[in-house]
Amino acid sequence: MPSALPAATRVVVTGLGATSPVGGDATTTWSALLAGTSGAHRLDDEWATDLPARIAARVAVEPAEVLDRVKARRLDRSGQFALVAALEAWSDSGLADGGADPERLGVAIASGIGGVTTLLNNYDKLLQKGPRLVSPLAIPMLMPNSPAANVGLAVGAKAGVHTPVSACASGNEAIAHGIDMIRLGRADVVVVGGTEAAIHPLPMAAFANMQALSRRNDDPEKASRPWDVERDGFLLGEGAAVLIIESAEHAEARGATVYAEVAGAGITADSHDIAQPDPAGLGATRAMKRALEESNLAPRDIFHINAHATSTPQGDVAECLAITNALGGETDHVVVTSTKSMTGHLLGAAGALESLATVLALKHRIVPPTINLDAIDPAVKLDIAREQRSLPDGDIAALNNSFGFGGHNVAIAFRSA
Repeated sequence: MPSALPAATRVVVTGLGATSPVGGDATTTWSALLAGTSGAHRLDDEWATDLPARIAARVAVEPAEVLDRVKARRLDRSGQFALVAALEAWSDSGLADGGADPERLGVAIASGIGGVTTLLNNYDKLLQKGPRLVSPLAIPMLMPNSPAANVGLAVGAKAGVHTPVSACASGNEAIAHGIDMIRLGRADVVVVGGTEAAIHPLPMAAFANMQALSRRNDDPEKASRPWDVERDGFLLGEGAAVLIIESAEHAEARGATVYAEVAGAGITADSHDIAQPDPAGLGATRAMKRALEESNLAPRDIFHINAHATSTPQGDVAECLAITNALGGETDHVVVTSTKSMTGHLLGAAGALESLATVLALKHRIVPPTINLDAIDPAVKLDIAREQRSLPDGDIAALNNSFGFGGHNVAIAFRSA
């Protein structure tokens, strides 16, 4: 493997936190992913009765069970998820006991849609009961930067608090932004990740009407099936994932435990279509190549890819083509998986959750399976993990891909610690 970047610019992962459809924290989420557990369920809400797609993947543990009740009421659901995941990651990193200069501490927490439930619920109140019943907290709850701002307040971040918004690539873009903050000398530690809470009738009806959602209403656990010949759209999920990243120098000085190195990122745009991916995967290819270049990695160094693979007919195949092209055809040693088969698609939180899974795959040398892959699409020429797969010992690297509406492409490269 090529030599690493200079020590002053190396960035490492020292804390992890999550609340997901398969677990209330990072540890239980990881265990569920390894076990091939689906977080999908039929929606029994009255509002879901007439929807074309009546299935989704809600969080396994409600944030009200974790957060202070008064604090939780002042946050949109997306903000609640972000705070739960961030506080876990902050504690996991050891920084909750001190060790971070607030003026050298940043936050980059993304969301693809933001406080949509607060917005729509208050609009319903406005129509039904008049303007006096609209919450005075509606604006600070619904604004897309609310989760990041509240995480920043919780940890005392003063180096900058940011909210990348690039649809389903948002979570990974937040990680890329955090890397840049550290390498540009603006911060020593950055709390990075993504959050989303869009299981609501309007977003679900809109996604369904554009033929994006699976309609396996009678078999929700089988709905998300990346690369399977019978895939018919994604399963909407919710939750958040947060990583604590810091310069290797800062982590070493405080004796932090390191999960992995976040070696680099590649960001591109398709300029092809507002919703459909470039069928040739050219933008995705360039994103992965840039991540490798920035990380000083070669295709032979990549042993695992957590793919974007949402279970859509076009996107899954385009990504496989992009992976093959980005690695110059050197894919025989690469184990690919899609944890969305279990969690569903968390939109702006997807990249963050899947980066967390990629980090843990490198740490434990185990790749989680892709479930529901009964008959692989013949156009897919990659080694897809249908059960747990082991990764080799030694210095290895992995990629996590995220692609979003608008043609956003972000690939993050991680290196084993």
